[in-house]
Amino acid sequence: MLLKTFGWSFGVTAAGLAAAAFFWGWEAFALVAILSILEISLSFDNAVVNAGVLKKMNAFWQKIFLTIGILIAVFGMRLIFPVIIVAISAKVGPIEAVQVALDNPDRYEQLVTDAHPAIAAFGGMFLLMIFLDFIFDERDHKWIGWLERPLSRLGKINGLSVCIALVALMVTATTLATAAHQHAGHADKSGTVLLSGVAGLVTYLIVGGLSGHFENKLEEEEEREHEAEEEAKKAGKEPSAVGMAGKAAFFMFLYLEVLDASFSFDGVIGAFAVTNHIFWMALGLGIGAMYVRSLTVYLVRQGTLDDYVYLEHGAHYAIGALAVILLVTVKYQINEVITGTIGVALIAASFWSSLRRNRAIEAAGSDGDESEQSEVTARV
Repeated sequence: MLLKTFGWSFGVTAAGLAAAAFFWGWEAFALVAILSILEISLSFDNAVVNAGVLKKMNAFWQKIFLTIGILIAVFGMRLIFPVIIVAISAKVGPIEAVQVALDNPDRYEQLVTDAHPAIAAFGGMFLLMIFLDFIFDERDHKWIGWLERPLSRLGKINGLSVCIALVALMVTATTLATAAHQHAGHADKSGTVLLSGVAGLVTYLIVGGLSGHFENKLEEEEEREHEAEEEAKKAGKEPSAVGMAGKAAFFMFLYLEVLDASFSFDGVIGAFAVTNHIFWMALGLGIGAMYVRSLTVYLVRQGTLDDYVYLEHGAHYAIGALAVILLVTVKYQINEVITGTIGVALIAASFWSSLRRNRAIEAAGSDGDESEQSEVTARV
């Protein structure tokens, strides 16, 4: 099972590291390996959240996620995206941008750094909306009860998450962005931050809204199919779970790709702390992206999110932390090690809480009644 799920990742790792050593030497080998580890550590929470969406899809769309999706993630976000940033910032064509990356890597790094406020605002707003919609939603399981219970009640107010996100964006643009560029002696980029942040918010609302719309339609169809499944059971037949398909799965796929793009912003920017060689970055981040994809599928196939019910909570808290960090980096530089450590720590804490919950339920006795087990779960 492990080899089947991670086989492609192992193969890409071997090929990528071998190519780095063959074409550029052992220094490139070491830096590509470091970048791979950096990407995995920064994107572990991405895998957990992706798994929560991917488990709703059927086998066909899960394969699409692992094939076409990985091409978009590796070549689109880890190779083409930095080039597009340079092209827009320097007002040159993509081919010229690649030439800058190859001939003048220091200039290439500077152009990407200059574009960071816009990138951080877009990605930060997109991720912040994911966190807010999660924390304001009423859920059966609550990890931090004293915080999540009142927030879920507040979530009944329509548009609350959008209002909070816009307030956060205005604070970022009017304080952090303005202060940062006045201090650096550059032009005020508060307008750019506002525009990019609104673009991130609109992107979330469009993609998330379409996904939710078609998911609701799918649920209506599933309700109609439920009766047929019950009849199949009575007839002695085993009903099969197909999973989300069609338009619903397509828009969920788009949602996953935009989500992955938002998560990859910090990895792409952080990679410049390790190297400014465009192909070394693409190899290292691409290898890391493969493992994130494989880990996502592994979590789905093992049913890990169902067994450890607080993992999704920890991942979304990590998303919230990453969103805040991205907005703060408009002015302040934050080391990628800190970003990755916060995410891993939150997920580890949620995993430990899930283990405690499961042990408490087992201690209550597998033959105990449901009310007793529910009471134990509530105490955990």
